Amino acid sequence: MKNTCSVRAVAGLTIGSLLSLGCAAAIAAGFDYPPTPKRPVTETFHGVIVVDDYRWLEDDKSAEVKSWVEKQNALTRKYLDSVPQRPEIARRVEQLLSDNSVTRHTFQYRGGRVFALKNAPPKNQATLVVLPRDLDVAQERVVLDPNVVDSTGRTTIDFFKASYDGKRVIVSLSQSGSEEGTVYVYEVASGKRLPDVVPEVAYPTAGGSVEWAADSGGFYYTRYPRANERAEADRYFYQMVWFHKLGTPLADDHYVIGRDFPRIAEIELKGSRDGRFLLAEVKNGDGGEIAFHLRNAAGHWTQVAGFTNGVKQMMIGRDRLWAMSVADAPLGRIVSMPLTRPKLAHATVVVPETKLVAEHVTPTASHLYVQYRDGGPSVVRVFSLAGKSLGELPAEKNSEIRVGEALGGDDVMVRVTSYVMPPTQYVYQARNLRLTPTHLDSLPRYDFSDATVERVFATSKDGTKVPMSILHRKDMLLDATSPVILYGYGGYGISMTPHFSAMNRLWLDYGGAFAVANVRGGGEYGEPWHEAGKLTKKQNVFDDFAACMQFLVERKYTRPDRLAILGGSNGGLLMGAALTQHPAAMRAVVSEVGIYDSTRWETQPNGEFNVTEFGSVSDPLQFKALFDYSPLLRVRDGVTYPAVLLTTGDTDGRVAPYESRKMAARLQAASSSKYPVLLRTEADAGHGIGTALSTRIQQEADVYTFLVDQLGISAPVPSTNGKH
Repeated sequence: MKNTCSVRAVAGLTIGSLLSLGCAAAIAAGFDYPPTPKRPVTETFHGVIVVDDYRWLEDDKSAEVKSWVEKQNALTRKYLDSVPQRPEIARRVEQLLSDNSVTRHTFQYRGGRVFALKNAPPKNQATLVVLPRDLDVAQERVVLDPNVVDSTGRTTIDFFKASYDGKRVIVSLSQSGSEEGTVYVYEVASGKRLPDVVPEVAYPTAGGSVEWAADSGGFYYTRYPRANERAEADRYFYQMVWFHKLGTPLADDHYVIGRDFPRIAEIELKGSRDGRFLLAEVKNGDGGEIAFHLRNAAGHWTQVAGFTNGVKQMMIGRDRLWAMSVADAPLGRIVSMPLTRPKLAHATVVVPETKLVAEHVTPTASHLYVQYRDGGPSVVRVFSLAGKSLGELPAEKNSEIRVGEALGGDDVMVRVTSYVMPPTQYVYQARNLRLTPTHLDSLPRYDFSDATVERVFATSKDGTKVPMSILHRKDMLLDATSPVILYGYGGYGISMTPHFSAMNRLWLDYGGAFAVANVRGGGEYGEPWHEAGKLTKKQNVFDDFAACMQFLVERKYTRPDRLAILGGSNGGLLMGAALTQHPAAMRAVVSEVGIYDSTRWETQPNGEFNVTEFGSVSDPLQFKALFDYSPLLRVRDGVTYPAVLLTTGDTDGRVAPYESRKMAARLQAASSSKYPVLLRTEADAGHGIGTALSTRIQQEADVYTFLVDQLGISAPVPSTNGKH
C-alpha cells in the first residue's frame, strides 16, 4: 500500500518495485518519510463519492498520531538544521525581531487618559500601559505585564477595555496562542487584580468582547454556553451577552441579549463615550453579513440593521449613529440616524458613494473621518457632520493610513505605514489641520532606503485586472534571476494593505523581492471584489493568484525555479490550490496554518462559522465548487510537486492542525519530485495570535532557511545603501 513503507524497510528492491509500492516520493527526494498508512473512509455527496485516506490523522489524542507528528517534526528538524545557512539566518532573524524598537497600538481614550498595548522586544508579549492625554511617554505607566504573570512568555492579552472614568480595566488573558480567554479586572492606579474573574469569554470561533456599564460598577461580556446549557456539540457556538456586577458571585450574572442570534453569531460590544448607549455588532459567521443592535439608557434594545441591510460598520456619535452602508452603493456610503430613532428608515445619506471604496467612518465632535481603499493602499478624507468636504489627510504614496482613537473634540490618532516606512503614530490636530508626530514608536535599527515599491496589474483568466505590490531593492535587475516571494490571502473581504516587515528586510538582504497579490475575495475594491471571490466564485481567487505568478515570470522579475509562494490560514487554502493547480509554476511553497480539506472544513467548529464565506457540502452547487478546488482532493499521484513546508500549531482553534497533517501525508505519498514535503508542528502555539516572540523567532528562522535553501541562495547579497 502506498506510503506504508520507509526507505530502510525496502532496501534491496528495484526502483520498479519501489514505484509499485508507492514509495517513489520518498526515494526520489531522499527523504525517509514516516510510514503513513491509508485507512479509507468513504462518503457520498450529491452522488459524488469522496474518499478520505487519512481521516485517522484527525484524532489529536491518538498516541499513533502524536508519534507520527513527532517523527514528522524530527524529519523537518533534521533537514532544516542541515542547511548551512541556517545559523546565520537564525542570528539575523533574532536580531531583526528582537530589535529594540518600541511600538504601541490598540489605543483607547477613557477617563482623560490613553490606554495602549506596548510591544518592546525582546519581551515575548505586549504589555498594557496608560499614558496622559498628551501621549508623553515619559509619564507612561505599566498596568499589566503578562511577561511577569507568566515568565515562559506564553500568556497574552487578547483584548482589554478601560472603564469610562479610566480607573479600572478589563483584560482577557489566554495561553499558548489558544485564544481561549478568561477576563480579569485590574485597578489602573495600583495594578492590583480584583477578585472578579469571568471564564469562557473568548474562543477562536466567535472571539470575545467586553464593555463597561455607564457607572463602571459592572460590565457586559460575551460568553459561550456553559455546562448543561446546551449540547456538547454546541460548546463554542451560540455566543450571548451577559452582565457582571463587580464584587458579586458569577452565579448572579444575568443574561442581556443573544439567545435569538444565529448559532454562528460573532458579537462585538461598543459603548458610547458616556456609556449610556451600548452597540452590539453581530456577524452571521464570517461571510460579511452583519446586524447591529442598540441598547439605550433605559435598557431597551432596538435592531438598527439586519444581516441583509448592507450595513458593514457602525459607530456611536454624540447624538447620532454613523454607519458605512453598501445598500444601493456597492463601494459604500456614509449614513446617519438619530440615537433617539435608531432605525435605517430614519437614516440619511451624509457622504455619497465615490469611485473609491469607503471602509470606515469615525465621528468626532464636528468632523467625520472616512477611510477609503484603493486596491490596497488607503486614503483618509475629512468631512463636516453635514457631509461637506474638509480635505484629505496627507500620506505617502502606496501607504496605509488609518484613523484610530478619537481624543475628544475633533483630534484623532492616525497611524501611517508602508512597505518601506515603519508604523508611525500621529495626532491629527483638527484646529491646525496638521498631523503631529508622537514618540509612541521608535525607529528600528534598519531601514529600506535601498528599496522601492512598484504597483503593477496582472490580468486574470477572465480578464480582471489584479493589483500587485512588489518590494525590491533599487539595484535589482529584471533578468529573471531574482528569488521572489509572492504572498496572497483572498478572503472575508480582508484587504492586503501596505505593511512594514522585518522579514522583508532579511529577504531583501538575500537578494530577494517580496510581492503581495491583491486577489479577489479581499476588500481591496469593496464588497463586489469580496463577493467575486467567495462561495461558488472562490476559483477566481486562485486564478488571480496564478495570473500574478505568471506576471512575475513574464516580466522577468523571476522564473519558476526562483519563485516561492507564501500564505496562511485562508491564504493557506490559496497556497494549496496554487500548488495543486499549477505545480510547475513555483519552486517552493510555505503554507502556514492552512485549510486544505475543503469538503470537511465545515465539520470543525470554526469551519461552521465560515460556511457563509466558503459554502456548505449540503448545497449541490457549493459542494461542487468545494470538491473541485479542495487541495487535499486535487493532489494527484506521480505529479512533480514543488518543495512544500506546512506549518501548524497544536493549540490552533481556528484551523485544526489535522488539516496540515493530512495535506502533508497526501503530498508525501503522491509527489514524484526530488523536493521535500515537510510538516512543522509547534507545541505551544496556535493560529499565530499571541505567539511568544521567542517562538516566532524560531518559526521565522525555519521558514526563511527553507526558502533560502530551496531557491538556491548561498549568502546575503551586498547592498550599496540602506541600513541592515
